[in-house]
Amino acid sequence: MKWTPSAITVMAGAALALTPVVSHATVFLTLAQAHQVLFPGQAMQPVKVSLSDADQKALKKASTIYHAMDSAQVFRSADHGWMVVDQVLGKHEMITFAVALTPAGAVRQVEILEYRETYGGQVRSADWRNQFVGKTAASPIKLGQDIRNISGATLSCRHISDGVKRIVTLFELKLKSLA
Repeated sequence: MKWTPSAITVMAGAALALTPVVSHATVFLTLAQAHQVLFPGQAMQPVKVSLSDADQKALKKASTIYHAMDSAQVFRSADHGWMVVDQVLGKHEMITFAVALTPAGAVRQVEILEYRETYGGQVRSADWRNQFVGKTAASPIKLGQDIRNISGATLSCRHISDGVKRIVTLFELKLKSLA
């Protein structure tokens, strides 16, 4: 068989198609574990939250996150706090995180549940995540201003910051009225 440039291209393409895609995903907490970390010993109840197109638009405007929020991941604690699980894009892959809110809508804690990127896992650092504690929808939550960046994790930092802003905005839009 004579190996022409086109035959080599076809063979290389076939080899790439058969090459497995390696994804780096780390699950730090399951949903049940996140409940216990964020609200130790408290019962959590799922809360159905309906988001209209106008709500989704308001969330996008407040947070600069353009994919729709999955409102099925909202839970109420026995002490009337809230846990909201959301996803944001890191650089290439989604980051799943949870935000615990006080009954008044202030951030109580942020946890990274699943991180799929190969770099930037430093966003899981408690020191970095603690910057969000006490923030509300009225607070500035902006990377490089009141939230420190982590070199090598800029997009993950920016998008998680935007995600936290989206969740505190969700509290103001919807959860506050359910109190």
